[in-house]
Amino acid sequence: MKAITINVSEPVYQEFQRYAESHDRTTSELIREAMEDYLDQKLRRRATLKDLAPVSLGRVLRDSATRGDLLAEMRDDDRN
Repeated sequence: MKAITINVSEPVYQEFQRYAESHDRTTSELIREAMEDYLDQKLRRRATLKDLAPVSLGRVLRDSATRGDLLAEMRDDDRN
């Protein structure tokens, strides 16, 4: 683990200390966790379905609206 020095305002640090004490954790543990959360949310942002652009897969081969139960078709179930 890499030791670093950061400067934070006294009120922010005191808030971390109070929270850490009340949850039986260390202040440095909370700050490490906050840094990991920042990485996940800001720097390593994972794409969601909303972020993905639509992709064309070509023309429609068969109109599924007139074909009965799609779930049965997906399961290769011919009992329609």
